[in-house]
Amino acid sequence: MKALALGSLQLSTPLTLSPLAGYTNLPMRMVIREIGGIGLCTTDLVNARSLIERNPKAIKLIESHPLDKPFAVQLFGSVASEMVEASKIVADLGVDSIDINMGCPVRKVVKIGGGSAMMTQCVQTAALVRQMVNAVKIPITCKMRLGWDEENITAPELAVALEEAGVTAITVHGRTREQGFEGSVHLHGIRRVVEAVKTIPVIGNGDVTTPQAAAMMWKETGCTGIGIGRGAFYNPWIFKQIIEFMETGVCPPEPSFEERIRVLTRHLDWMVEVFGETHGCRLFRKVGPWYSKRFGPSSFFNKKIVLLTSRTQYDEIISTYREWRSRFLDESGELQPRYRPEELGLNFRECLPEDSEPAVAKRIAIPVPKGPQELW
Repeated sequence: MKALALGSLQLSTPLTLSPLAGYTNLPMRMVIREIGGIGLCTTDLVNARSLIERNPKAIKLIESHPLDKPFAVQLFGSVASEMVEASKIVADLGVDSIDINMGCPVRKVVKIGGGSAMMTQCVQTAALVRQMVNAVKIPITCKMRLGWDEENITAPELAVALEEAGVTAITVHGRTREQGFEGSVHLHGIRRVVEAVKTIPVIGNGDVTTPQAAAMMWKETGCTGIGIGRGAFYNPWIFKQIIEFMETGVCPPEPSFEERIRVLTRHLDWMVEVFGETHGCRLFRKVGPWYSKRFGPSSFFNKKIVLLTSRTQYDEIISTYREWRSRFLDESGELQPRYRPEELGLNFRECLPEDSEPAVAKRIAIPVPKGPQELW
């Protein structure tokens, strides 16, 4: 599998951990790195203004570790001076790359002109990015969606403008802002971005939950790399699995229950080390259920883990859950067939021929959403 270059930054694999608020913190990144296969990890999205003001929460979001390399900080904001200043701050801290959030659909991000709202202002957005590129020496990338909605597919035009502004790569999530995380990823939309740029790599993102999905993403879009977000939360092995599948053509088996418990426990230990036992256990309440999606029957586990308060309590939960889960096992200790999780499938929209693309997707002007900005 070919390595991926983001300007001067060389990644060992073309696979990246995409940022998602509340999840891609240091413990999550370290767990994925320990399993292997990852090329670049990106932090949770960070408000540029909060970083400038040295807000403790913002500072914690960019916390790293000597083994957390290479890593990128994702910034969001719409004020050029703030984005430039925040870029200088993270560059001075030794961050390897900066990613600009242009895809977040969340209202509190969009209403200040950040996230997906940046896709509606091509000229202004490109000018802002150019200032950031000129202010620091580390690579700057952008993560976007296909557009605001099906009637405003702006990613190809914006990608061209961003390439001219000096970004070293673009990640495209194959949904619109209107979709949020619902509906299907549009692979043809990602391909149009790949075809629009001249030299920079395009990283495809969205619904890659299996090695087979990664292979389809590469084949149907022509992207250079693949970014995985939610798919890594209940399957942090996915990066390693993709590499094995692409090199051998054989899809590796899913991790065993014992391996899942080992990594789950390691994740909690990182949570406790980084955030302290009380806060780390509280944050872990939303992490545990992601892992349990592949445990088979897990109602007992989920009811207990969302009340977690201590590391000792965690050991007790695992012990009692093993006992409860044993009723669903066969004589060999494996889940009985009827209790096994369904195989993960593909959730991509069927690729459309070029001439079936709606005419509005080919427009050059980038419309601004109707209504006051606070309602976007």
